[in-house]
Amino acid sequence: MIRTSLLKASPLYLHHNVVAFRLTRTSCLAAACRRTITSSAQATINQATPVRPRPSSDYPASKSGLTTPDAVSTVPTMVRGDWVLFHPVYSPDELRAVEVLHQTATTWSDKIAYGLVKISRATFDFVSGYKHPTVPPSPDMTVEQLRKAGYLLDDRAWLTRILFLESIAGVPGMVAATLRHLTSLRLMRRDSGWIHTCLEEAENERMHLMTFMTLRKPSIILRAIVLGAQGVFYNLFFLSYLISPRICHRFVGYLEEEAVVTYTRCIADLEAGRIPEWSDKPAPEISIDYWRLPPDAKLLDVLYAVRSDETTHRFVNHSLANLNPDTDVNPFALREPDMHTKGKKIAFDRTEAEAYITESHALLGKKVAPPPDEQSK
Repeated sequence: MIRTSLLKASPLYLHHNVVAFRLTRTSCLAAACRRTITSSAQATINQATPVRPRPSSDYPASKSGLTTPDAVSTVPTMVRGDWVLFHPVYSPDELRAVEVLHQTATTWSDKIAYGLVKISRATFDFVSGYKHPTVPPSPDMTVEQLRKAGYLLDDRAWLTRILFLESIAGVPGMVAATLRHLTSLRLMRRDSGWIHTCLEEAENERMHLMTFMTLRKPSIILRAIVLGAQGVFYNLFFLSYLISPRICHRFVGYLEEEAVVTYTRCIADLEAGRIPEWSDKPAPEISIDYWRLPPDAKLLDVLYAVRSDETTHRFVNHSLANLNPDTDVNPFALREPDMHTKGKKIAFDRTEAEAYITESHALLGKKVAPPPDEQSK
């Protein structure tokens, strides 16, 4: 997972005798180190909902089982279990440890990335007619009046917005993973642990989409818009990643900042009674399985989990943007910090990333050998 041919070129080196050991995703030791699950969250997992039959009438789109793929049949109706790619499971305290943060744009490349995100956000808000003031124009306005004036979204508008955003958010991780995968094959060298993290991000965003699709099927118009947006965005991001992976990760970091803002506003509206349609709506079954939520979880719990995921992507991408993508090791290849770190800190700088790698290997019981130059002294 760690590129050994360029170890001397980066302070984030690890001696090849240490990093050459094979570590699979099924290793109990690696899993115990990598999963950032607190004791309370683990107790929730251990008390997971038992397998129970679900009437096919509850999921009419899945009557044909796996022969008719849709958002529901992603999980076979009679099977509950772990997921192929790693994703965090959060404790109740972690879910509420998220803060709205911003990475200050200091370099010209950061300013370009941030500017593109703000333009995209402003354009999308303008086209959708959405505005979200901190203080309502009039305290006497009802929910219906605020909705008609464009200050609040109803449940259908929120779902349309979320479905579109999540269909786009799953693109960058897959593009980055694809390009790094091909580079590893073409140059016949290791990847330094970046591929899996990018794949996990893409899969996690896709699961957000699958979750919310159980609440509303997208219209033909929305599908057409997504088709066009995905075609343009995928190719632009593909070409941009070839030119500068660092700028692309910074762009995604800023994009995830906006996602955290969006879900924070959605949660605030729901808790304030401004989305009455969702006030007591149960969580979709797919979300209960994916995030290991309690059997009686509500849609509000799902929104908190999704916001925590977006916070993870915010932290990871801003951290990767602080590293050298050609020589540096991905500090999250073995484990990720818990949400008390990711929710209150915008990113690791390069020194913190190096220290985190050293700590990860110490937790694995591996001693980091000195570099070859120091061994010869």
